[in-house]
Amino acid sequence: MPELPEVETTRRGIEPHLLNRTVETLIVRQPRLRWPVPEQLPELLPGQTVRAVERRAKYLLLRLDHGSLILHLGMSGSLRVVPTELPAEKHDHLDLVLNNGHCLRLRDPLRFGAFLWQTGDVSDHSLLRDLGPEPLDDSFNGPGLHRIARQRRVAVKNLIMDSRVVVGVGNIYASEALFLARIHPARDCRRISAQRYGRLVQAIKLVLAAAIEQGGTTLRDFSRADGSPGYFALSLKVYGREGEACQSCGQPIRQRRIGQRSSFFCPHCQH
Repeated sequence: MPELPEVETTRRGIEPHLLNRTVETLIVRQPRLRWPVPEQLPELLPGQTVRAVERRAKYLLLRLDHGSLILHLGMSGSLRVVPTELPAEKHDHLDLVLNNGHCLRLRDPLRFGAFLWQTGDVSDHSLLRDLGPEPLDDSFNGPGLHRIARQRRVAVKNLIMDSRVVVGVGNIYASEALFLARIHPARDCRRISAQRYGRLVQAIKLVLAAAIEQGGTTLRDFSRADGSPGYFALSLKVYGREGEACQSCGQPIRQRRIGQRSSFFCPHCQH
């Protein structure tokens, strides 16, 4: 599933192609995604101009004159900017046709993505209203995370993967950030000091910022026919490295299930 850095890479890739472009039409080949594509969209969108291309958590927001499109890539979705005349393939379900001869094309083999519409304040949408802060914003900080943790009874890894607490910390990033902060992923979130939460917040910011930066540097041409957006290859310290030597102490990396997810950690460095 595309995570926050991949979605941010996508946003940066499509923004130059969409910004200040006017929609000519919306072609819907398959309306049955995770939620049905609103039937009125092909009538509503023509003539509206894309005023901003934003991201909230793992949702892409295209702000138009009279509302906002909310896009989610689901498990298998991708976006491409292609010439309008390029023939659609089997899993190309939507074309947002622009006034420059190109279209934004959604490909989603598993059809678990979303293409929705919200008038008024987009943050009022049911998918967005209960989301926590963005991890790279100043509003996400150590004291705030410590206050929330004192009211919960979960493992710290589950805490930071809760989108109501902070958005965008997926399984890989949680494992990597906890290693960087030297905190065991299964540790009771209530039994961690405010100082250590400060280190954890900094680790989350560093891991995500590095992933976004690597995604941006590998992105070359977002109009490629295969639609591959140049996702980063993150240098992983613990994730997926069970049995390999810890790069800090040499002890074998271990794996265990925490909250139904595979978690990787160093039993010597993390406590």
